[in-house]
Amino acid sequence: MIEHRVVHCQHDGTEMVGRIDLPQGPGPHPAILVFPTARGMMEHVLQVSKELAGQGYVALTVDMHGSGAFFNDSNDPGAATRHLMPLFQTPGALRARVVAWFEQLRAQPDVDSNRIAAIGYCLGGQCVLELARHGADLKLVVSFHGTLGTSDPAQPGAIKATVAVYNGDADPFVSRESVTIFEDEMRSAGARWFLTHFGGVKHCYTDPGSGNMGVDGNAYDEFATFVTWAGTSALLERFLLDKQND
Repeated sequence: MIEHRVVHCQHDGTEMVGRIDLPQGPGPHPAILVFPTARGMMEHVLQVSKELAGQGYVALTVDMHGSGAFFNDSNDPGAATRHLMPLFQTPGALRARVVAWFEQLRAQPDVDSNRIAAIGYCLGGQCVLELARHGADLKLVVSFHGTLGTSDPAQPGAIKATVAVYNGDADPFVSRESVTIFEDEMRSAGARWFLTHFGGVKHCYTDPGSGNMGVDGNAYDEFATFVTWAGTSALLERFLLDKQND
């Protein structure tokens, strides 16, 4: 039976409350940070965390807002972004909060600190890319329909993780210019990376409820979700479970 546990994390005066899902058996286990969309710890991402724990990983779903807050009101789809605006307006704040969660996971007694990955959805995708740019000691980061821009590009040699990005080609929040800039950044940094585009697929394509969020550019896509998760599962197994990949 999967065990659930509350995890607290402090950053810049904000008390954040995440949820950790623990697999069966004695640790230490490989671990995965799960970064949700800007709406927070909704059922979709909590289910992902539970599924990962069932596969043998410690999975920590993070709270970026504080107090475990989440936003589920389609009448005001911008509420979550407004709540996070101080992180976007203060240079380095978003990255610092992401790193704080990474350090919190790495300190957990059930975690093998040498086998950590991070995955993220929308805002969470941006978060995992910031974690990679920071040079966190990760095996893998995976961004699902996340924005690609940053105010602090990765320096040459900084990125330790393999970087996987899955993007909807019709996502109105990811411009072709930002794709080109991201690709150039990864090349300049000397990272191991790939970017997969799904033709005609829009933003937030992995969430079956994305069409009810009140955002015109959102749409669930079953095929893109299937391919994305199949690829991610294989990558996680390769980088976290394969003992020859140290």
